[in-house]
Amino acid sequence: MRSGVIAKKMGMTRLFLSDGKHVPVTVMALEGCQVVATRTQARDGYTAVQLGAGAKKVKNTTKPERGHFAAAEVEPKAKVAEFRVSEDALLDVGAAISADHFVAGQFVDITGDTVGKGFQGGMKRWNFGGLRATHGVSVSHRSLGSTGQRQDPGKVFKGKKMAGHMGDRQRTQQNLEVVSTDTERGLIFLKGSVPGHKGGWLLIKDAVKVARHADAPFPGSFKARDVAPVETETPVLVDLVEDSAVEDTAVATPEVETAAVETAQVDDAAPATPTEEA
Repeated sequence: MRSGVIAKKMGMTRLFLSDGKHVPVTVMALEGCQVVATRTQARDGYTAVQLGAGAKKVKNTTKPERGHFAAAEVEPKAKVAEFRVSEDALLDVGAAISADHFVAGQFVDITGDTVGKGFQGGMKRWNFGGLRATHGVSVSHRSLGSTGQRQDPGKVFKGKKMAGHMGDRQRTQQNLEVVSTDTERGLIFLKGSVPGHKGGWLLIKDAVKVARHADAPFPGSFKARDVAPVETETPVLVDLVEDSAVEDTAVATPEVETAAVETAQVDDAAPATPTEEA
């Protein structure tokens, strides 16, 4: 069982296939998706990988979070989530997962929070029909109507479909097809729609009802921790200085001086060429 990824919903567009057909796709972006910590059976009682994505300002990070990210030597992350994995699918702390973790034609499950609608009535929230819009109803056409019973039992049962908060619930959409991936830009194109609004974080993992794609990398496609580039300006200058010093020393060697003296003596012994008088 592989690890999933944390991606950001960028919006929807369409892609043209090789046969000329176009499919509606949702664009998901991987922004600094790195392994923050690992959970092992011996230490924690289960095996999982903790991932972090996005960037978070240090001033908005609590001290415990700072220590947690500092131990992993990664920047503070805006979103952190865990994925259960098998023991042979653990990743190194600090490794960054790339977009080719999923392949075209693979089916995945996506978990996210739906768009919040606020407080809504029964017609919008539960698709109620409402009351009559003609005679006999006075300014209550969209009300619920009766919600309870008579004296027995004389109450409204819990869970009754009534007006209330709508949306902003965690939902998982299964068996979405991966149409294409862009490794350079870190984009994943999924067929259809996904829960949540633009800019929201979602969890993408292999589908549980469909076998994993044969071409999907195991334990995953990730790159090692980014290493800061070594400054090469000073060594290059030192090499140039050393090369120039070697050249100056070579000119002043005894062999070169002897050859220069012999050349000067030969030039003095040679007869001078007569000049033409004007």
